Amino acid sequence: MKKIISIILLLAIGFLAGKFLFNTNSKKAPIPISNDLYRSTGSANDSSKTSSLEREFTGTILEIKDGGSIQDAVKKANPGDLIRVYPGTYSETVYIDKDNITFQGIIVKGEWPVLDGKKELNDAFLYSGNGIQIENFKIINYKGNGIMGQAGNNFILRNNWVIDAGVYGIFPQFGKNGLIEHNILSGIEDAAIYVGMCDNIDVLHNEVYGNVAGIEIENSRHCLVENNKVYDNTGGILAFITPGLPIKTTYDVIIRNNFVSDNNHENFGAPGSIVSGIPPGTGILIMAADDVIVENNIISGNDNVGIVITDFANGGAKAAKDPESDPNPDRIVILDNFMINNGNNPTGEIKAAMLTKFSTRGPDILAIGGGEGSTIRDINRYRTFGLGDFGVPNISNTKDVSTFLLDHPAPSKEISKHNLGEITYYGICSGCHAGSIRLIGVPVNVIQMIYKDNPQGMVEYMNSPKNLREDYPEMPPQNYLSEEAKLAVAEYILAMDLDNKK
Repeated sequence: MKKIISIILLLAIGFLAGKFLFNTNSKKAPIPISNDLYRSTGSANDSSKTSSLEREFTGTILEIKDGGSIQDAVKKANPGDLIRVYPGTYSETVYIDKDNITFQGIIVKGEWPVLDGKKELNDAFLYSGNGIQIENFKIINYKGNGIMGQAGNNFILRNNWVIDAGVYGIFPQFGKNGLIEHNILSGIEDAAIYVGMCDNIDVLHNEVYGNVAGIEIENSRHCLVENNKVYDNTGGILAFITPGLPIKTTYDVIIRNNFVSDNNHENFGAPGSIVSGIPPGTGILIMAADDVIVENNIISGNDNVGIVITDFANGGAKAAKDPESDPNPDRIVILDNFMINNGNNPTGEIKAAMLTKFSTRGPDILAIGGGEGSTIRDINRYRTFGLGDFGVPNISNTKDVSTFLLDHPAPSKEISKHNLGEITYYGICSGCHAGSIRLIGVPVNVIQMIYKDNPQGMVEYMNSPKNLREDYPEMPPQNYLSEEAKLAVAEYILAMDLDNKK
């Protein structure tokens, strides 16, 4: 009988695995997509998912070959143009402040265009334009970010290979209506895919491994995380609120049909940052986020716990002061998931809690701290702790939600002299500098003390930063910003009221 049950379990796992679109060999590059620039590849219903990101190509094709400069092509490009980059090594940072520019790497006989930062440059792609598409690049050896979006809407980031690219791999910040799909990311010291203060984002068919955090949905809304392979990170998939940021909520997030396995990597995040507190062995972490649905994932081999649902006080943000952020996770919904072999080596606190249930293993699902209105479809399927007040959900699946992308392009953000400082802080600075809590950079309240009544001093530091503190990484120069934008954001940061509004 035991042998029959084992065979049935293996068949079930194989059937579920067959629903995913990955080649499970992590050493292989992403599969090159077709030259149809404006349609997604992948599952059968993907063509409907990119309708608001598609556009008819009417521009000019600019071709860059080994020895050329991608940035020079950006300077020549007009909205609607396509920049094709051929195999070669390009050691540069590409700044994009124009709308509707597409970057397509051309893969020839297995050779890719490679952006190599040589551990000297901070960013590979840095875009503030709308309608940006970046696909088919290898990005390696940067200190800061592989691809960072700064308040750009309607983006596609697809089929890139981002390895050892610094703090964040793919990092759209303060953007709306975007697609992140078919990328491979590894060796990132914070989050491989970091969706920060965004709305209407689909994160699909990516492979992330060997990072501190695999996929983060932070202070963002209306996000779908689906069909991703997430393994060998410290923490697999995270949906949470960081207090002290301008956007105060995370809600309406669906995490479904993902492989979340063996996320037991040693935490190598910057000491003192939020992610440095993630215990190795964490599959899915939900902190203070609301209306998060976890469905049909295979969650296995995470040594600490499969799913953690927690509040600020228990999730490492208890010292943060932000009265506008609700510290509790509300209305979390756990539907059917396949969970096996989690909790084999729990952290001390979780192990102590499980001993009260006469178990030395960590749970499949742990809920700790405040929150209300959460539900679970079948609590008896899992080993749980702290779910005593969970009810039964009134839904059995999320099949009616195929995407969170809009059915029309999001309008461009209007930037005026009046709001230039605010938009610059939201889109650029807040990724590293929150109100009173440490992210990668110094908190805003410390900056305010250092540069009180001295915005010009801040501007000078932005132009030529010096690493004055051993406990923080060096900030990259921000001299690509206009002098007007730098002064505006300095004045905005110094005027922020951290007790009432951010």
